[in-house]
Amino acid sequence: MTTARKPFAIYALTKHGAAKAVSLAEALPGCELFLSHKVIHLGPPTTKLLPLPMGEFLKDQFTAYDCHIFIISVGAVVRMIAPALVSKKVDPAVLCVDDDARFVICTLSGHVGRGNMFTHRVAEILGSTPVVTTASDVRGTLTVDILGRDLGWTLADADFNVTKGCAAVVNEEPVAVIQECGEPHWWPLEQNLPPAVEYHRSLDDVDPRRYGILLLVTDRKPEVISGDYRAQAVIYHPKTLVLGIGCDRGTPLELLERGVLGFLDEYGLAVASVGKVATIDLKADEPGLLELCHKYGWVLTTYTAQELDQVPGIINPSEMVKKHTGSRGVAEPAALLAANANELTITKQKYTEEGVGRFMTFAAARIPYASRAPQLQGSEIHGRSY
Repeated sequence: MTTARKPFAIYALTKHGAAKAVSLAEALPGCELFLSHKVIHLGPPTTKLLPLPMGEFLKDQFTAYDCHIFIISVGAVVRMIAPALVSKKVDPAVLCVDDDARFVICTLSGHVGRGNMFTHRVAEILGSTPVVTTASDVRGTLTVDILGRDLGWTLADADFNVTKGCAAVVNEEPVAVIQECGEPHWWPLEQNLPPAVEYHRSLDDVDPRRYGILLLVTDRKPEVISGDYRAQAVIYHPKTLVLGIGCDRGTPLELLERGVLGFLDEYGLAVASVGKVATIDLKADEPGLLELCHKYGWVLTTYTAQELDQVPGIINPSEMVKKHTGSRGVAEPAALLAANANELTITKQKYTEEGVGRFMTFAAARIPYASRAPQLQGSEIHGRSY
């Protein structure tokens, strides 16, 4: 199990640096303050002693925090943290602040580690100038490696085409964003897209040979996307799918998991795009269902039989289900309610395995979102509305 990181660690060695560190620590909830033995008396009682030299200490503590803030010179910090670096996927953010707090410099993990965001936050607290050197931030364009992250989007493959996509965006090569589903405000709705970035709603509108990269937002599995498009794409999975599930009492986790994964695989849907599971309130305490949601980080939502029975759009009603639960269906109406959708993406499918004596039903609905105007820089328009 991955241990949750603490938010901030702040380090200072000098008298002036300690004063800035104490001020900053007061404004950052959950931070831990480390001061050297010569200045530790300047900190509050919760201040921790910073062992010197710092190298071994940092190596052991590096991944324990989301962000390390050093009121120490950049050169010294780079030498100290170098042995602890692994990759941008896991390295925390590192900021450097000068002794007078004139500048806050993002030194490591500006995007994935949120260093650029932390830099602006710390600079605002200290009244400093933020120094961010990431090309996409400087130019105010798309950040390919974290696009939609604040909305819960995940990369289908954090390695495939991401570096290529970052280069294409900052070099203003032709870039196509194809959004099949998901929230529209991954880029401010009131702003035009950056230069050379086109917006589309369907792959049918796009010739992949015209673009340096395709940024595809989809809840489909990458394997079901045509090879010509997939080879040229960075693929993002938003949390757009709701699984409606009905199951017999006592259905174990392993059976539920095989059923769900098989259902998603059969219909080409991405596991990473599932955000919710919905069912009848009779199953609110079903151990296997609770374990499944915990394992995958899915939100479990339940409804009464009366709520489910009144939902329009039940494609496969069952009198047997009505007899046992009070509703004509479970999986289908639960998915529709939790997604706030009017139609199902996948209608009810039954699942069992020989000899297990347990039966399940699955359905899927996609969360609908308002449209985004398909715009390019200025008044030139591409794509089609939806």
